[in-house]
Amino acid sequence: MSESAIRIVTEIPGPGSQAIVARREAATPQGAAKLTGLAIERGEGSRVEDVDGNRFIDMAGGIGVLAVGHCPEGVSRAMIEQADKLIHMCAIVGSYELYVQVAERLNAITPGDFEKKTLLVNTGAEAVEAAVGLARVHSGRQGVVVFEGAYHGRSNLTMSMTSKFSLFKKGFGPFAPEVYRFPFPYNYRRPAGMSEEQFVEEQIQRLSECFVSVVDPSHVAAVVVEPVQGEGGFLPAPASWLVRLREICDEHGIVLIADEVQSGMGRTGELFAMEHSGVIPDMVTTAKSLAAGMPLGAVVGRAEIMDSAHPGGLGGTYSGNPLACAAALEAMDTIATPEFLARAREVGVQMRERMEKLAERFPKMVGDVRGLGPMLAMEIVQDGDPLKPCMETTAAITAETLIRGVITIRAGLYSNCVRFLPPLNISDADLREAMDVVEEAVAAVAARRAEA
Repeated sequence: MSESAIRIVTEIPGPGSQAIVARREAATPQGAAKLTGLAIERGEGSRVEDVDGNRFIDMAGGIGVLAVGHCPEGVSRAMIEQADKLIHMCAIVGSYELYVQVAERLNAITPGDFEKKTLLVNTGAEAVEAAVGLARVHSGRQGVVVFEGAYHGRSNLTMSMTSKFSLFKKGFGPFAPEVYRFPFPYNYRRPAGMSEEQFVEEQIQRLSECFVSVVDPSHVAAVVVEPVQGEGGFLPAPASWLVRLREICDEHGIVLIADEVQSGMGRTGELFAMEHSGVIPDMVTTAKSLAAGMPLGAVVGRAEIMDSAHPGGLGGTYSGNPLACAAALEAMDTIATPEFLARAREVGVQMRERMEKLAERFPKMVGDVRGLGPMLAMEIVQDGDPLKPCMETTAAITAETLIRGVITIRAGLYSNCVRFLPPLNISDADLREAMDVVEEAVAAVAARRAEA
């Protein structure tokens, strides 16, 4: 019998964590929120250990960053070796081969049988902002179409593009102009009596209507879409809807940008989530798991679009840092293998089976289980009603998993989804133990709700 991954030796959070978190709260602004009270000291694979010696299974994965797990040996070794050679140069000042290798690799693995170029940046938000800027220069237009439920970042433009107002945008205006928001197909909340097929057809029709009632296509530089919404609640875009979106963009000369910051790099069981639909975007933004935890983002797109900006119009001091590039090359070597992607899909099958059983057992609480591959979430509702999101119950579930040794986090427009972003190479034993804890936590919360 294998050793338990979880080890709880103090209250959660323990005294060491409480002391560090207290110092954090005294030294940093409250707006930089934290989802748990843990202070983590080390991590390996799917496990992390806090400063009190408690060990947890991490099902949050740095919010989708750790596809290859904590401190993977190859990545750590590559960074140590690189740190002895070159830590920083600035690609504006001089070139180094790692920078070129990452761009070449992304050009090769990103969907699309056309000439591509890659821009390296630091974050997902920076990648999205750069992609929009390039689309505007290329098209000579200003308008940007985004979708309800979208999350694209925290810079002024990407915050403007983001949908969830109260959590991300309240008080931060004025926001960037020329952002137009369309509905996104939220199948779970479709009208009563309407089939899923009918709902998707209606949403496809609404795309055309919005290009009349919201903004004219001749004004639109780019459509930016998450093939699986992340913060929006792990909502996969229907393939037929994406196909129609591609057709509209082709018809009107609009650049289609896939925001794969969270859904890319194997997270859905394919290298990029758009591959599930067969729809090829003009540009792809990626970050998070690209460099296994190091700050690196990228825009990959058609060469003619990527070359639109004048020399000096793109770049940043740290963009494509040598250490981050070394980490990215090692991470991509792992993620892009058929064996790794097959394992990711198997992880998704196992998680979905357990979550669907929970939905059957607690239908009034677990309203929906959804996602693509191993990018999965449970939507938590009241009395089984899709129109009654229950943020309090969601928070209770994530708190309950934590004290039992599993880190989970929320998502969703109403913060009522429990999302799962484990390392995609998590072992069967750790995955079973984690999902056992999730089941125990949901049952415990359900019992308390029944007694209330």
